[in-house]
Parts: sequence; structure tokens; C-alpha cells
Amino acid sequence: MGKFVITQRVNKEYQFNLKANNGEIILMSEGYVQKSSCQKGIESVKINSQNDARYERRVTVNSKDYFVLKAGNGEIIGKSQYYSSKASMEVGISSVKSNAPSAETVDETI
Repeated sequence: MGKFVITQRVNKEYQFNLKANNGEIILMSEGYVQKSSCQKGIESVKINSQNDARYERRVTVNSKDYFVLKAGNGEIIGKSQYYSSKASMEVGISSVKSNAPSAETVDETI
């Protein structure tokens, strides 16, 4: 089972990473000023991760595939790593879909 890990950046912003069973980060959040906003972001990922239309598939300028997960309002709530192929990116999306809904939350800022 995957898990959301809340950490705090050097600039004191909170962020979460969704990690797969193997510990690999499969989705990274933006920075949040308040921890409660970070926690709401996690809840948004759990809900929106099941809707394929919320995934925007993208390509970097150096041809690396990645995706972003958007909330219903169009705001980006998470970003993937860069992948070497579209097929690998699709595996990453599938991993978010399967891990996010039941992932526990671990708060490493306490």
C-alpha cells in the first residue's frame, strides 16, 4: 500500500509526496504555507486520482514524458517524475490511481 508523506521544505512550506509500495515517489505536491492546506491537497489527490481526465500528459523540452494531476478547478495538485517513455509514464499514472485512494498519511513534520 502506498503512503503520503508530509515534509517541510527549507523555506518552511509543507509538501507531500505519494510513495508507492517500493518507496518510489510517484507524485510530488507544490509547496503549501499551512499544513492544513497540504492535508487538503492529499484529500484532493485521493478523489481526483480516479478520474483519468484529471491527468494532463506533458513532455519536457528535452523530450521527457511526465504528468500532472489537476483538481476539478484546474489547479495542479501533483506532478510526476520525468519518464523515458510514454509507456513508463502510463505505468506511473496507473500507480497513482491504485495507490492514492487507500494510502495512509505519514506526517514527518511532528
